[in-house]
Amino acid sequence: MAYEFSARLACGCTVESRAGVVGSPVTIVVVRKADGCGVPIHVAGLPMFDHREALRPATRSLPHVHTDFDES
Repeated sequence: MAYEFSARLACGCTVESRAGVVGSPVTIVVVRKADGCGVPIHVAGLPMFDHREALRPATRSLPHVHTDFDES
């Protein structure tokens, strides 16, 4: 399932989702960099976010749930 969208960021840059590479179904690409944008990672035509890392299972264990917690 692919989600496609485009958005304008607060800095004025325009981004779009694109189909990713194998193992990464979504990549966010800066389509147009705004003239007044001061964010150095916003480069027109280059990927900004690759969600491959976000889709991996968590490597940290969850905190222990205290079922016998009682407020006094």
